[in-house]
Amino acid sequence: MSRRYFGTDGVRGKVGKEPMTVDFAMRLASAAAQVLMPTGGTVLIGKDTRLSGYLFESALEAGFVAAGMDVLMVGPLPTPGIAYLTQSFQAELGVVISASHNPYYDNGIKFFDANGAKLSDQVELEIERCLQKPAITLESQDLGKALRIDTAIARYGDFCRSTFPRDLNLEGMKIVLDSANGAAYKVAPRTLSALGAELIPLGSSPNGRNINDGCGSTHPELVRLTVQGVKADVGIALDGDGDRLLMIDEKGTVIDGDQILYVMAMARKEANELTGPVVGTVMSNLGLQRALEAADISFIRANVGDRYVLEMLRANGGVLGGETSGHILCLDKTTTGDGLVSALQVLAIMKKSGKKLSELVAGMKRFPQTMLNVRTETKVDLNGSESVRAAVSAAERELADSGRVVLRASGTEPVIRVMVEGESESLVLKVAQRLAAVVEEASV
Repeated sequence: MSRRYFGTDGVRGKVGKEPMTVDFAMRLASAAAQVLMPTGGTVLIGKDTRLSGYLFESALEAGFVAAGMDVLMVGPLPTPGIAYLTQSFQAELGVVISASHNPYYDNGIKFFDANGAKLSDQVELEIERCLQKPAITLESQDLGKALRIDTAIARYGDFCRSTFPRDLNLEGMKIVLDSANGAAYKVAPRTLSALGAELIPLGSSPNGRNINDGCGSTHPELVRLTVQGVKADVGIALDGDGDRLLMIDEKGTVIDGDQILYVMAMARKEANELTGPVVGTVMSNLGLQRALEAADISFIRANVGDRYVLEMLRANGGVLGGETSGHILCLDKTTTGDGLVSALQVLAIMKKSGKKLSELVAGMKRFPQTMLNVRTETKVDLNGSESVRAAVSAAERELADSGRVVLRASGTEPVIRVMVEGESESLVLKVAQRLAAVVEEASV
């Protein structure tokens, strides 16, 4: 059975201490209902294509109905689709059953509030405390009802198309689309085809076990080869729950989230539509920062995680932010990271400018970057370790103003991530290896 947990990002966060089981899902639904809607309401439930999604969907349905909530079930649909439909159907709560880019045997649960935003840490902790109580079952006359919605894909597809300029279409564009055998396997091809694209679909035949399996944004090799083989204009690789993407230019080069963010920021700047700073993370490539600063675009960094990017955007009045992994936030279009909506923004820029994707990203020079994962037997105090601090200081002096060093503890496993970037690839690797050795020694 799955070993993923309910938590801050619904997949990796381990706020709860229990594995994902049917009993846990029922109690989670009951706890959420008691905390968020003690007098009843409506909850909308969606999922990706993993086998266990059917099991947990039924368990959540039972838990919510027993607690007096009406349940709308929309089936497989991208995570951002659930965020949108929660608002569209005026539900008080949206629930996604998904483990994002993880293998099929993992699963998790994510919540959205009535505005399509993630729940706060405080609310999630309150739900966790309520999990210690038994699930409730009201009297028969007070039970909720369940209804399966058949129009969800069309409704969400219409919303995605509405973010594409009305005076443009995708006619004449050959696009390779990899849906990762995941939640976007129906809505993404239909949306792009409806806009006139010549589509070569990949990863659109889910069987419950092949989600993210050698496909999608975690494995873009097939898209890259297909783009080159069929001479496509561009390739799009989504992840299993459709909230992030990578793109492939006409030459077969993989374009990551930093480069996608650069393309969007430059286009909005040119159109006088860019508000506030662009927000990346501490892991965003230094080349993105330098390119945006050269264009007089303010760039700031948040901690890793889309919720921290979102918080910083809101705090600074920005609308555009994202992560290297391809999780892009366009707050002038939607409330959360949306791979399909982000892809449509880039495609619109290509059509309007008449430029190829390789031309659009040419203004950003990516700095060589090395990431090493150091497994630790004990918890390492990165700030308290004198040897680690000294090694970091020495590395920063060696890189001078032409590089960066980031040490970050993983939130999901006993790993310290050592990231080094700079102008010289050989120097970056040497410095990263030296730092990793110090961190490893400090963990013994």
